[in-house]
Amino acid sequence: MKTPLPLPRRYLVGFDPRELPHHFADVVIVGGGIAGLRAALGLPESARVLVVTKDEVRESNSSYAQGGIAGVMDPEDRVEDHIADTLSAGKGMCDPGIVDVVVREAPERIRELMEMGAQFDTIGGQVSLGREGGHSHARIVHALGDETGREIMRAIIEQTRGRPNVRVWQNCPTIDLLTLDGRCRGVLVWDRHRGFALVWARAVVLAAGGAGQLYRETTNPAIATADGHAMAYRAGVEVRDMEFMQFHPTVLYMAGSARHLLTEALRGEGAYLRDCDGRRFMTDYDPRAELAPRDAVSQAIAAQMAKTRHPNVYLDLTHLDAEFIRRRFPGIDRICRGFDLDITSDLIPVCPGAHYMIGGVTVDDRGRSSMDGLWAAGEVSSTGLHGANRLASNSLLEGLVFGARVAEDVADRLAAEGPWRLEVPPIAAEAPGERRPLIDLGDLRESLVALMWRNMGITRDAAGLAEAARQVDRWCRYVLPHAFDDPAGWAVQNMLTTARLMIAAAAERAESRGVHYRSDFPDTDPAWARHITLRAEGAS
Repeated sequence: MKTPLPLPRRYLVGFDPRELPHHFADVVIVGGGIAGLRAALGLPESARVLVVTKDEVRESNSSYAQGGIAGVMDPEDRVEDHIADTLSAGKGMCDPGIVDVVVREAPERIRELMEMGAQFDTIGGQVSLGREGGHSHARIVHALGDETGREIMRAIIEQTRGRPNVRVWQNCPTIDLLTLDGRCRGVLVWDRHRGFALVWARAVVLAAGGAGQLYRETTNPAIATADGHAMAYRAGVEVRDMEFMQFHPTVLYMAGSARHLLTEALRGEGAYLRDCDGRRFMTDYDPRAELAPRDAVSQAIAAQMAKTRHPNVYLDLTHLDAEFIRRRFPGIDRICRGFDLDITSDLIPVCPGAHYMIGGVTVDDRGRSSMDGLWAAGEVSSTGLHGANRLASNSLLEGLVFGARVAEDVADRLAAEGPWRLEVPPIAAEAPGERRPLIDLGDLRESLVALMWRNMGITRDAAGLAEAARQVDRWCRYVLPHAFDDPAGWAVQNMLTTARLMIAAAAERAESRGVHYRSDFPDTDPAWARHITLRAEGAS
């Protein structure tokens, strides 16, 4: 276990508990994506639950998910095959027990969504199932063609708003976890109109999402700045597998365009990948061609782009039935039309982009972290399901399963402890931070994401990682002690903290495995089939 980043301060901001408003809840949930809200829905109505979200509750990585949820819903499919596909994609790093639990619970969790009102696509009265890379069978449940996340979150948010015991504070960033004597006691939050507040809780659930904004090319929304990873590290909570960032192979590459994800289901329906010369190249890299797992496809695209000296490759759907493609992928069709592209007759320019953070807060099969009183679920956590490479459409599934398991475990804890006396733990005041010369956050952020894309991207090596470590260390020395007073500054501090952890883990893993590819160590080493864990010493 390493401590790669000394922390200049325990909390990002200075505060005196005697001068701030105090709020109380049985459970506070940080994040309003699929994992956080599923946890809220699983708690008993007798529990006072507070969900705090950085932006609008509908703004999360979950809402942007296109492909769907993987689950064995076809009588001709087998749970054992879904398990085998997940283990194969994970390249020796999955926890077989966790994989078994999640895959076996998948059908039940999907049916729960249907009962909540989620409208999945059907054919002849049966749920329509798609196939994506790495899956041996069609088992992806999808909605609105290619806007599954939006439909699922619509149903879950509607259910959450109907629960009288659940309050949702929107546009209320969580700054830090409040800890005392090795236990998480609550959270420090901020609201643009009301300022800082302390929220004390018997249980804290961290479901703060991902870290894609650390990269120049990403599918993630602006809120994905690794806040949960960084605040957990500052609190002394163990994180692991931070070297494993998954890159989605096909992101729309158009000047002036946000980097829109183009779902893997396109290739599942038969789309080809071609280089700038029009050549279909995936068979040069993997016998599964376009249906290889994401790590293999992203690395192949990166290699082909380098070989042809071209900034992108192309998705080709021109050989597929035009009417079916427009009906199956209405969202992608709409996005591409906005850039004068016809997905049925034009080649679509794509390149890989940071998509899903596999590493995160180490949790057990109930979502318990290394710190008492703190649970984690969703992308901010490391459950052991994904290993070194996430199988397509297993992430929404993981959020559902672990959201439910966390809720059950928290409910058991609350019942065992009995009635709670309102009390304010004697947390000492945090001294104000330093005021440094004006820091250009925009320039710093652009420099960081460019560095991460260049040196900590799809292909890595010792020299590039050492350069990245030196540069990020330099930025950390003058940015982390600075006392910012707005979310933009805190986001950059969280991004720097998490970037340094990711770089340290990538430098230590002297092999290539899954989404972690080292050009100086191109082979997989069986001795490295283990986790790299990180924790800040003396933080809690």
